[in-house]
Amino acid sequence: MKKACNDFSSKLMMGAHILESNSSGNLTPAVSEAGAVLPGYLVVILSVLMVTLVVVVVAGNALVIIAFIVDKTLRNQSNYFFLNLAISDFLVGAFCIPVYIPYNLTGRWMLGKGLCKVWLVMDYLLCSASVFNIVLISYDRFLSVTRAVKYRAQRNMTHQAVFKMVAVWVLAFLLYGPAIIFWENIVGHSIVPAHECYAEFYFTWYFLLSASTFEFFTPFVSVAFFNLSIYLNIHRRNKSGAAFIEDDDILDKKMAKSLGIIVCIFGICWAPYTLLMIIRAACSGKCVANYWYEITFWLLWLNSAINPFLYPVCHSSFRRAFSKILCPKRQSVQPQIEAQSC
Repeated sequence: MKKACNDFSSKLMMGAHILESNSSGNLTPAVSEAGAVLPGYLVVILSVLMVTLVVVVVAGNALVIIAFIVDKTLRNQSNYFFLNLAISDFLVGAFCIPVYIPYNLTGRWMLGKGLCKVWLVMDYLLCSASVFNIVLISYDRFLSVTRAVKYRAQRNMTHQAVFKMVAVWVLAFLLYGPAIIFWENIVGHSIVPAHECYAEFYFTWYFLLSASTFEFFTPFVSVAFFNLSIYLNIHRRNKSGAAFIEDDDILDKKMAKSLGIIVCIFGICWAPYTLLMIIRAACSGKCVANYWYEITFWLLWLNSAINPFLYPVCHSSFRRAFSKILCPKRQSVQPQIEAQSC
């Protein structure tokens, strides 16, 4: 996930813990004063909140992954893309946040430079992969509506879905991975102190602006275009009175609705952070209060916790699969009835 400072914590400490924000956009608490420690009550509060977020992210996305294992009806092309999104979100909760917690509480990186780079690569990779998965899901829905006949004929060709899933991870890695790994070798020196962990392109604003274009603005415009096209296609079809299968039309409307919800959540969680990151990069971090930056940063991780709850709300197939896992007795008694709650 993205880098942010702990200024909010420092305000609660009344200045005992001095922090800086990193305009590169990746998770990195800034340097604390030597010997400064968080008050006990604040450590407890922050720890509970962070652990709670970890549990929600891991459990929610693990449920989606398990659903694919136990329910074979979910294994079609479009749902594989939801699986890919769940995997990236799961790893955020299983790796990125837990590694960040002690760094957040102490303000010092104590795991060595090698693990620092591993963490940064995973952080940026998973964040970018989540965005690209949203784009892929949107594009898949777009094809299912605008090229319905061809799409339905190919929807069970899982090898195409797997290829697209792999492409998402490759592109997500190429966006930031090489820069994180090789930037120090190219410039000939490191700007990162031993007790900190952030990307070497910390102060390279033009790189950050360029990367943000590929990471958020282009994907968001693309997703908005796909979703709007879906809506206009359905509206035009209904208005013209063209012949169509009613069940397919109902399904298309549900697709548009579910995609709209996911896109809105994506925009709400990502737009504030991305805009503030660009503004901060342009003014060297002097024009945006650190606590605003941190609030927008936590929205990114919150997105990984929200996504799993969107699946059962928007898709009856996921609702049935989740019911099989969480309510096996009810499913055995009423196998043909879609369970609504446990």
